[in-house]
Amino acid sequence: MKPNNKWRYGVVLLAGAVVCTAACAVTTATNAIAAGPAGQDSSSVSGNALGDASARRSLLSNGAADEPQAPGNGSITELQQMIRDGKVIEMRTTYNGSYGASMLFYPDQMTYYVALFQQKKFWRVIKTQTDTRAEAVYADFAKTTAQLADSEIRREKLQAENAFSDRLIALQQNRANRLQADVDVARAQQSQVVDRQAQQQEAIRTLRAQQDAAQAELRVLQTRVQDLQRQADADLMPASQ
Repeated sequence: MKPNNKWRYGVVLLAGAVVCTAACAVTTATNAIAAGPAGQDSSSVSGNALGDASARRSLLSNGAADEPQAPGNGSITELQQMIRDGKVIEMRTTYNGSYGASMLFYPDQMTYYVALFQQKKFWRVIKTQTDTRAEAVYADFAKTTAQLADSEIRREKLQAENAFSDRLIALQQNRANRLQADVDVARAQQSQVVDRQAQQQEAIRTLRAQQDAAQAELRVLQTRVQDLQRQADADLMPASQ
């Protein structure tokens, strides 16, 4: 009986140690989620799902598990189901453009899932129970997202620059149209002024000619009047005796 009791006591101790180890691992994982990557404050990690809850983009809440993928029993299908069931904890997530990498933790089996995805579709999923390998794979996937998103980001920048240039062109075109309209009005008005000035000058020449003719006629009439006056005066003079 004594050996049997010692065996049972040893089993109880072993079970307690296992439970304690699992609890410590879960606590460590929870602390890792709150603290973010080593050496970095979670609120300052750009593109990471660990930052401010109101601003972060979470793999667990972006509907990735609802996106239909190729049927099968691989790690991708397994991870999608575990996300839907709420069994995994999101530990790290990096986004670059439409690409992303995530490291998730399944505490019940002390298992890590490292996923590479684009938008809502998983591309690769690595399953491991070694935390160092999970960190290494995650770092590699995160680096891959930066490389894959490089052309996408450059395209977005070029599109933005082209759109900005188009807006500047439209603004300058509108300004040019307004200035052209002002120039057209000014030229039309100037043409009208020139025509009016020509008409005025022609009218002045005509009036001057009329004035000259009138003055000449007046002089003729004045001369005639003077002659007639002299004749009239001569007729009124008495005859000499």
